[in-house]
Amino acid sequence: MLKIGLTGGIGSGKSTVARLFEIHGIPVYYADTAAKEIMSTDEVLQQQIIHHFGANAYVNNNLNRKYLADIVFKDKDKLALLNSLVHPATVRDAMRWMSRQTAPYTVKEAALIFESGSQAELDYVIAVYAPKTLRIHRTMQRDRIDREEVLKRMKNQIDEEIKMRLGDFVIYNDEQQLLIPQVNRLHEQLLELAK
Repeated sequence: MLKIGLTGGIGSGKSTVARLFEIHGIPVYYADTAAKEIMSTDEVLQQQIIHHFGANAYVNNNLNRKYLADIVFKDKDKLALLNSLVHPATVRDAMRWMSRQTAPYTVKEAALIFESGSQAELDYVIAVYAPKTLRIHRTMQRDRIDREEVLKRMKNQIDEEIKMRLGDFVIYNDEQQLLIPQVNRLHEQLLELAK
């Protein structure tokens, strides 16, 4: 079974593309959702986060996302520290999850595949491209945050052009090209590669 990564910058439409693969019956691991779950259930990780970020990182045993976001999106070193704690646990969880699937291939949807080094565990990586202005607009709408906040978050990801060159396949989610036919073609290609 092939292990496929699906990545792109904030607001590129990775989750939309992932849902299109799910329509084809392909299992998708959503790393961001899984990471939040792991941060809330893994007691060792919780203690590490509290140690480094303070007791306010959790409220009633639930991850205080706003508190952590306010810290890490203002300080690259703090973000790197949080990622160094969370990424290994998430990568292990994703590999366990993928190994239990029975489809010809599985997809791991994650913003930071290259940044975390997890591409080494994958057979291929799909990069989802959208122009920066569109990504900013989408993220502002989705997260109800201002432009400056989106730009701060973008600074914590590798450059979009570099990400596209690192990917084995590129899907264009630029509102100029139809998304569904691109995913359909790539699905057929991946089924062939999985044989």
